[in-house]
Amino acid sequence: MSKKSGGLIRVLQDYVAEPWHQFLIYIFYNVIAFIINAFATDFLPHITKAAFIWSISGFAIICIALLACASPNYNNGDFVFRLFLNTTGWPDGVAWLLGLLQGGLGLIGYDAVAHMIEEIPNPSREGPKIMAYTVLVGLFTGFIFLAVLLLVAGSVNEVVYSTAGPVLQIFYNATNNKAGAVLRFPLICLLFATTTIMTTSSRMTYAFARDGGLPFSRVFSRVHPRLDLPLNALYLTTALVIIFGCIFLGSSSAFNAIVSASVVALGLSYAIPPAIHCLRGRNKLPETRWFKLPPLIGWIVNLVGIVYVLITTVLFLFPPALPVTGNNMNYCIVAFGIILAISTIQWWVDGRKNFTGPKIDVAALSNGEVVGIAPEDGVVDGKGGGLGTEAGDGKGKVEMREELR
Repeated sequence: MSKKSGGLIRVLQDYVAEPWHQFLIYIFYNVIAFIINAFATDFLPHITKAAFIWSISGFAIICIALLACASPNYNNGDFVFRLFLNTTGWPDGVAWLLGLLQGGLGLIGYDAVAHMIEEIPNPSREGPKIMAYTVLVGLFTGFIFLAVLLLVAGSVNEVVYSTAGPVLQIFYNATNNKAGAVLRFPLICLLFATTTIMTTSSRMTYAFARDGGLPFSRVFSRVHPRLDLPLNALYLTTALVIIFGCIFLGSSSAFNAIVSASVVALGLSYAIPPAIHCLRGRNKLPETRWFKLPPLIGWIVNLVGIVYVLITTVLFLFPPALPVTGNNMNYCIVAFGIILAISTIQWWVDGRKNFTGPKIDVAALSNGEVVGIAPEDGVVDGKGGGLGTEAGDGKGKVEMREELR
């Protein structure tokens, strides 16, 4: 977010953006997201619907506006679909593989449904459907958007070396207007994204703490009796985000390394479930599940996905260009190594003693209910409290919140 906000500042104003300018914008967005997640959860269904409508509308309006403003000065079809430019210093094959990272970005994000799966009605059916729709929407909009950007890009050198970032420079080249270049859509999209990411992050924190996987799990697994949400997990999520923002003030390289490490971890998290599934013979899931591929196709899809993740994970660790210097070095591997070391130590010190796997009632989950940890004692027995349970009532399962309807 800091990098995007910095680019917006550079486009909107003719002055040098200082790190603290970007930091303040970063804090503003996260504070708004925290307020919405803490005190306006009833509006989350409307916010997510508005985000979808805003994103699709923005996609259409931006594409039409760029094409209209740039007319008739378009790059030709050969430039858009055939020309291969390699300014990285890497061999062409490696440079092409590095391009997979940007292309794949438009197709990720389907993991979000997994983070909220316990609050989705009929999750065994709706979860796979939402994941498939996410990829299809990303494929359709991503291909068209990238084609439009290349058509109206103008000078390649201007775009590649722009301090505002490639996308905003293309907007400016097409519209020749700095206010029009932003089109206001990215600003609102950032707020929607920050809000929804904070929602899913706090739910992941809550679920992991509920299973005994975090230090002080009993604290972070508590559900606020009045607000009916894991408020402590939300506090932790927001605090860590702000701390990472403070790192940006001291060193943008360190901040970028942490962000890059999170992307590597995201990719690996995509490969872990199918890898375990394959290692166990692909025969441990219920045969009656709604989404089920034929055995041969299932093996092919799982193995191709695992190999793709392994390749792209290695590529994420490559420096973006040659020759490698202290300025363009990819320090992601350092940040990832530190995170891995901390996680390993936490596992041996605490996790292996307390983590017991998902503490959920599968039958209740299949019916769209959520069973969590009762706020007063942190005990899960399949009959205790959950999201929405009053402290100490012990009255059993709770109807799923309507957050994602």
